Amino acid sequence: MKQQVASPLTLWYRRPAAQWVEALPIGNGRLGAMVFGGIERERLQLNEDTLWSGGPRDWNNPNAPKVLAEVRRLIAEEKYVEADRAARGMQGPYTQSFEPLGDLALAFEHGDIARGGYRRQLDLQSAIADVRYRIGSVNYVREMFSSHPDQVLVVRLAADAPGMITFTATLDSPLRHDVQSDGDVLKLVGRAPANADPSYYDSGQPPLVYRDDSGMRFEAHLAAAVSGGRTWIDRAGLHVRGADEVVLRLTAATSFNGYDKSPVREGRDAGAIAAAQLKSASAKPFAALREAHVAAHRALMDRVSLELVPATPPEKSPQDLPTDERINTLGAKDLALVGLLFQYGRYLLISSSRPGTQPANLQGIWNAETRPPWSSNYTTNINAQMNYWPAENTNLAELHEPFVDFIERVSVNGHRTAQVNYNAHGWVAHHNSDIWAQSAPVGDYGKGDPVWANWHGGSAWLSQHLWEHYAFGGDVNYLRQRAYPVMKAACEFYLDFLVPNEKGFLVTSPSASPELRFKVAAGGTAALSAGATMDRALVWDLFTNTIEASTILGVDAPFRERIRQTRARLIPYQVGKRGQLQEWAKDFEEQEPQHRHFSHLFGVYPGREITRTGSPAIFAAARRSMELRGDEATGWSMAWKTNFWARMGDGDHALVILTNLLKPAWSTATNYTRGGGVYPNLFDAHPPFQIDGNFGATAGIAEMLLQSHAGEIHILPALPSAWPTGRVRGLRARGGVEVDIEWKDGALRQAGLTSARAQRMRVRVGNGTSEHQLRAGQRTVVRG
Repeated sequence: MKQQVASPLTLWYRRPAAQWVEALPIGNGRLGAMVFGGIERERLQLNEDTLWSGGPRDWNNPNAPKVLAEVRRLIAEEKYVEADRAARGMQGPYTQSFEPLGDLALAFEHGDIARGGYRRQLDLQSAIADVRYRIGSVNYVREMFSSHPDQVLVVRLAADAPGMITFTATLDSPLRHDVQSDGDVLKLVGRAPANADPSYYDSGQPPLVYRDDSGMRFEAHLAAAVSGGRTWIDRAGLHVRGADEVVLRLTAATSFNGYDKSPVREGRDAGAIAAAQLKSASAKPFAALREAHVAAHRALMDRVSLELVPATPPEKSPQDLPTDERINTLGAKDLALVGLLFQYGRYLLISSSRPGTQPANLQGIWNAETRPPWSSNYTTNINAQMNYWPAENTNLAELHEPFVDFIERVSVNGHRTAQVNYNAHGWVAHHNSDIWAQSAPVGDYGKGDPVWANWHGGSAWLSQHLWEHYAFGGDVNYLRQRAYPVMKAACEFYLDFLVPNEKGFLVTSPSASPELRFKVAAGGTAALSAGATMDRALVWDLFTNTIEASTILGVDAPFRERIRQTRARLIPYQVGKRGQLQEWAKDFEEQEPQHRHFSHLFGVYPGREITRTGSPAIFAAARRSMELRGDEATGWSMAWKTNFWARMGDGDHALVILTNLLKPAWSTATNYTRGGGVYPNLFDAHPPFQIDGNFGATAGIAEMLLQSHAGEIHILPALPSAWPTGRVRGLRARGGVEVDIEWKDGALRQAGLTSARAQRMRVRVGNGTSEHQLRAGQRTVVRG
C-alpha cells in the first residue's frame, strides 16, 4: 500500500481506536458518528441531534415567590447558610438527556491482523474519515462521511482485488429497540426513555424510565449498493459476500416535532422521514454524494486558514507523526498541531451545528451513553455559550443560527418561569436547559446545590449571543425582528428583580457566582449572597447591548432611558484586600481559590466592559484575580483562560494556558479541579470529554490574533513570542470586516481588511492607531 502523506489538516493514527475518545467524529450538524476503524470489526457509534429523553412538561414552581422573599430576608441578615437551605425550595426538576441512537457494526471475514500499512485518519478539509490496511496482498479502504446536502451517512468499502469484500452489517442500540428487515432495507426502530436522571444524581428510583405514552421514537434505515458478489438482509443483519465494492447509506430520524410538542401524541413519523431520505440518497451515485458533501463542507471550512511558522524549522515534519504521538511528545511546541487544534474546533462546529439543527450540546452531537456526563445538555452558566464563541470571529456566522433559535425558544418558556417563580415580567433562564427549552431552576425540587441550581443569569448571558450575531453581521432586520425583542424582555426581568442594597446600589438577590462557594464567618461555606460580581457584569452587558440596539433601531426611547438610569445604579466593581477583583459584594474568601470558574471576570471576556484603556484599575484587579486562580484547570476552563489572557494582551501567558490544554489527558473519570487536556482524537477533556473546550480553544487562538470588542480592530493584540512568523486569512471582526494578517519576526507585515459595508474604522497595531474609510467589498491594506 502506498504511504499517504499527511496534510496539515489531518488527524491520523497507526492503529484502530481502543476507546471512544480515540474514535474520529463525523457529522452533518444533525447525524453524527464516531468511527473506530477496527480491522475485523468496524464500529460507527451513531447519534441524531433530536434524540433526547423526556418531553415538554411544567417545570415551574409556584411556591418559589414565597421562598424568594424568605431567602432575601436571610441574606439581608447575613444568614447565608440558612439562605442556601431555604433556596432549595425554589427548584424544579432536572433536565432531560441527549441519548445515543446506536451502533452500526461491520463484521468482516478477513481476520484482525494487518501486516502493514494500517492508517486511520480524518481529513478536516473534506470531512471524510477513512481507514486503510493490507491483509495478505490485498489493500482495503473505507471512506465514511455524513452528508449535509443529502442528509445521509455514507460508508464506501473497496479493495484492490475483485471479490474481496465480505461482511455482515448490524444495527443495535442501548435504548429500547427492534431490528427489522424490510426488503432491501435494514431498520432499527426504537424509543428513548420518558425520563433519564443525570449521571451525578441518585434519586433512589430507576434512573431510566420508559412509558408507552412518552419518549422520543426513532428509526435508522440502512441499505447497500453492491458491485459484484451477493447480498441479502434478514433480522441478523445485512450480509455481503464476495463483492468488489459496497456503498452503505444510512439515514435516521426521530419523532421530534418541536420543543413544545409531545414526541408521541404530536410527533413526526420518524420512519417516513428516514425512508424518504434514504430513497433520495440512493438515487445518487457515490461520486455525486461525495462531491456534494465535500463542496458543502469546504464552503465553510475554507473561509479561514492559519499558518504558524516556527523560528527554526524542525528537521522532520511533525505531520509525519501520528496525531496521538504529536500530542504526547510535542504538544503546543508543534505549531502545526496548534493550527490543527484551531481548525478542529471549526470542523467540530460545522459538523454539529447547521442552520435548522439543534445547537451543539455539551458533547456536540456525539454521545454513547444513556446517562451521559451532565446529561450532555445545555449548561448555560458558560458551557453552551462557549460552544459558539468561535462562530462569529472564525467566519462561521450561519452556524450560530441554531443557538439563536434555541435562545428564542428558551425565552418563550422563560416568560412563564419569570411570572410563576418570581412574579416578574420578561424572561429568565437558569443553569441547565435541554431540547425542551427548560427555563426553571433544576434540582429535583430541593436536591440541587444552590451554587449552580439557583443561578438565574442565563437570560442575560444568552442575550449576549443575540447581540454579538448582530455586532459581527450588521443585519438590522434580524436585530429588529428577532434579537431586540428577546433582549428587551430579558431586561424587563432584571428591572423587576434588582433590589437596592444597604448603600442604595442595585444588586441581584439571591446571587451566586457559579459554581464557587465562599467561606462564612461562623464557619462553613455558602453559595448565595446579594450582588455577586458576575450578576452585575451580566446585567451591565445586557443593558448596554440593549441600549445600543434600541438606539440603532430608533425605538423605545423611554425604556432605553430607564435601563440607562438603572445601569448607573448597579453596584460598582470592588477591589479586594489581595488586589483582586472581588467575586462577591463582600470580600469573601473562596472555598477553592483556584476554582475552574472565574465568573466575576466576565467583563473582560466574553464581555467588553473591562478594558485596559477604559477601566485600567479594574483591568489590573481582574489580572490579579486570574493570577490567583492559577494556570491549571479543567479543559474548558483553560480554554476560557486562553481568551482571558488574550484580552489582557499577554500572548505569552495565553500560550502557557494553551500549552497546558494541548497535553495528553489519560482519564475519562470526572475531575472538577485538574486533569484537563486533550484526548488522542483531540477532543477536549474536562475530564471527561466536554466539547466546549475545543470551541473555546479555537476562539482563544483567534482572539490572540484579532480583537474588535473595544470599538476598534486590534491586529495581533496578543501574539506569543513563540509564534514569530505566520499568516491567517478570513478572520472576522465586529462590523462585518474580514481580516487577513501576515506577520514576520513578531511584527505585522500587512493586514487586509474587507468590509461588507462602507464604514469608518479605527485600526490598532501595537500602541498606534489609524483611521480608515472602508469601502463595501473592497480590500484595504494596513501595513506594519
